[in-house]
Amino acid sequence: MLIDLEQKEIADIYSTPIFQQTSFWCNVKHKLGIPSDAFEFKVRNSELYSNVGGYSYTNGDFVILYQQLNADDCIAYIPYGPEVEPSEENQGNFLEELSEGLRSYLPKCCIAIRYDLNWESHWCKESDYDENGIWKGEPDKTYQELQLNFNTNNWNLKKSNSNVLPKNTLMLDLHDDNETILSRMKPKTRYNIHLSERKEVDVRSVGIEQLNAWYGLYCETAYRNGLHVNSLNYFRSVLAAKMDDTDKDVNVKLLIAYLGDEPLAAMFLVISSHRTTYLYGASSSEHRNLMPTYALQWKAIQIAKAMNCCEYDFFGISPSPDPSHPMYGLYRFKRGFGGDIFHHLGCWDYPLDQGKYQMLQAYEMNSHGYYM
Repeated sequence: MLIDLEQKEIADIYSTPIFQQTSFWCNVKHKLGIPSDAFEFKVRNSELYSNVGGYSYTNGDFVILYQQLNADDCIAYIPYGPEVEPSEENQGNFLEELSEGLRSYLPKCCIAIRYDLNWESHWCKESDYDENGIWKGEPDKTYQELQLNFNTNNWNLKKSNSNVLPKNTLMLDLHDDNETILSRMKPKTRYNIHLSERKEVDVRSVGIEQLNAWYGLYCETAYRNGLHVNSLNYFRSVLAAKMDDTDKDVNVKLLIAYLGDEPLAAMFLVISSHRTTYLYGASSSEHRNLMPTYALQWKAIQIAKAMNCCEYDFFGISPSPDPSHPMYGLYRFKRGFGGDIFHHLGCWDYPLDQGKYQMLQAYEMNSHGYYM
């Protein structure tokens, strides 16, 4: 496979529904001290896709974020990219050729390229679901590596021990009208949405001046659930980056659900191209009986439709309805709104320094992942 690769300006990145692959997200990371680069590639369709001939080409691009591991080493992280998804049997060869092409562009201290692939898992065929339609999950790591390295020359693609972005999500189709979307939700979810309306929960789109209200709810939620707490500056960077950014295809909204003037729940919403993504959520321990989180989601769906989006990404659930999974609560809540579950391939690494990469693998063995 021959891939033409060249660096490009971040401001020239193509429009995409994957906001992590936009100039806006690079701007967010820049404000947090994380550098980035953008690359353009060109590859013949007959080498990307099965049963395709001729001489036509696909052009695509992607961004790389450089995550410092320590004083000496970093990894090149590609969040939910590249967006172009080859046929299964060509995916390993594509990633191998792309990785080798990137070598000369990367810093000398880079020990690996990490692809956080938004491509569909190879194990989502009919036989991968039980009689109740529940996903059985992926095979062991060794078998996954055998599958993805098919057609490669050096078998160097490694399944990461740590995922960064969610591997499993719920996508809601927004093509239908509001009543049809409501009718496809679970009865309890519809009831809770209408209950929040009767109790006069008011969802407002607010600006950066209300960031402290968001952060108070966010910290309360994180402490309640034993989660890692991001700094206030992290969320300020998300809003400030949008104010500075010139990417007209990306919009960011901070929504807060109030009872009178008391904030009950809040969320960050990112609109990119034709997709709206629910990025972060938080809620108070008070007045939970008023169902403010349901009011927020319904308002967000309506905003997405008003902005001509055709899909809503709930961004992160457990892979199946397993009560022992730490994200089961999110699965149960988000599943009530309808939609279809999508399973990503997750993080895959292409080591550039084998010795240092093995140390990284050992370090991440017990990691539960993080958002970057």
